[in-house]
Amino acid sequence: MKNFEEINKNSFGILFESVSEGIIVVNTQQIIVASNASANRMFGYEEGELKEQHLDILIPQKYVHHHDALVDNFMHHHSSPRQMGSGRDLFGLRKDGQQFPVEAGLNPFELQGHHYVMAMVIDISIRKTQEKQILDLNNQLEQKIEIRTEELRQTVLELEDEIIKRKEAENKIKESLRKERELNDLKTKFLSLVSHEFKTPLSGILTSTTLIGKYTQTEQQEKREKHLKTIKSKVKYLNNILDDFLSVERLETGKVSYKFSSFPLSKVTNEVIYDANMLLKDGQKISYPQNIDDIVLDFDEKILELILTNLINNAIKYSPEHSTIDIEAFAEENLLTLKVKDEGIGIPEKEQKYIFKRYFRAENALLNQGTGIGLNIIQSHLENLGGSINFTSTENQGSTFTVKLPLTSNQ
Repeated sequence: MKNFEEINKNSFGILFESVSEGIIVVNTQQIIVASNASANRMFGYEEGELKEQHLDILIPQKYVHHHDALVDNFMHHHSSPRQMGSGRDLFGLRKDGQQFPVEAGLNPFELQGHHYVMAMVIDISIRKTQEKQILDLNNQLEQKIEIRTEELRQTVLELEDEIIKRKEAENKIKESLRKERELNDLKTKFLSLVSHEFKTPLSGILTSTTLIGKYTQTEQQEKREKHLKTIKSKVKYLNNILDDFLSVERLETGKVSYKFSSFPLSKVTNEVIYDANMLLKDGQKISYPQNIDDIVLDFDEKILELILTNLINNAIKYSPEHSTIDIEAFAEENLLTLKVKDEGIGIPEKEQKYIFKRYFRAENALLNQGTGIGLNIIQSHLENLGGSINFTSTENQGSTFTVKLPLTSNQ
C-alpha cells in the first residue's frame, strides 16, 4: 500500500499548492502527515518540518486539552465538513511562540482504508484588528453622542448624519465578512468534491486489483482482462483530472506554451476514438467522421487531442446505452470545424449560460463524475489560439458542441 506521502505527491500536491490558505492533514492519532507551503509559512516552519509532529505543536498550551477533545470527537462522530470552533475564538501557535487568531474548516476523508482530516486554516489577525478598531470606533461614537446630546442639543442633526455613516460602514463590513465566509465555504466544498473524485476511482482500482489475484487459472483470463481494463480506465480518469488541474494552473499563471506542428487530423481522431471506445456503455457507438484523410493542420497536437477527448468523453458520459455519438469534421478555407453530437441528457436552458464557467456542473449532471473544469479549459485554449467553441442543447434530447480553429497557425 502506498503511504500518504506518495499518494499526496501524486494526487493532492497540485491542490495543496494551488490555494493560498494553509492546509494541514492529520491522521486519527492527530499526527500531521502533510502540510502545504501556505501552512508552513503561516506557522513559521520549513518544508517537511511539521511532518510526523503532533497537532499540539500548532496549538497554544492553554488550549491544547480542550482542542484535543474537540478533534477527537470530530474524528469519531463526524463524516462531513464543518467549521471548527463555531462561536469560539481559535488561536494558532507559531514556531517562535507567537499566538495568532485563526479560522479552521475541517473536512474528513478516507483513503485506502485510512481515515484523515484535512484542515483549511486562515490567519484572521488583520480581520480581528479591524473588528477591534470598529468596536473602538463605535464606543467612541456612542460616547460622543451621549455627551453632545446632553450638552448641545443643537448638534442632533450632525450626530444623526454621523450615525448613518457608521451604519453604512458596519453594513459594508458585514457584507465583506459574508462574502469571505461564502468564499471559504466554496473552497471547502471544492476540496471535498475533488477528494471524492479521487476516492471513487481509487476504490475501483483497489477492488479490481484484489479480484485479479483470485483468478489464477488459465481459463479465467477473460475475467482478469476485464479487471485490467477497469484499472486502466480508472487510472486514465485520474490522469485526466490531474491534467485538467495542471492546465488550470498554467492558464492562471500564464505559463502555458504551445507547440505547433503539421499533422493529419485523422491521426489525432483515430487515437482519441480508440481510447474512447473503452468507455462506451452497452450498445453505444461512435460514428466516425467522413472524408478527413486529406485534412492537414498546423496546430498544437496535444491541445487538439485534449479538446476532442473532453467532448467525446462527455458525450459518452451523459448519453444513455444504445445511443450514437456522431462526429463531423470539415475544412473551409483556413478554418477547421469539428462537431460532436450526442443523444444524451442535454443541458437545462436556464443553466446553459454558465456551462463554460469553471467548476460549474448542471443540476441534471451532478450524479455523474466530473469536476466542471474541462469545458472551461477548452474555451481558454481556443481563445488563446484564435479558435472558438459553442453549442446547442435540448434537455433530454442531446447536445451538439461545435469547435472552430485555424488550419494554419499565425504563431
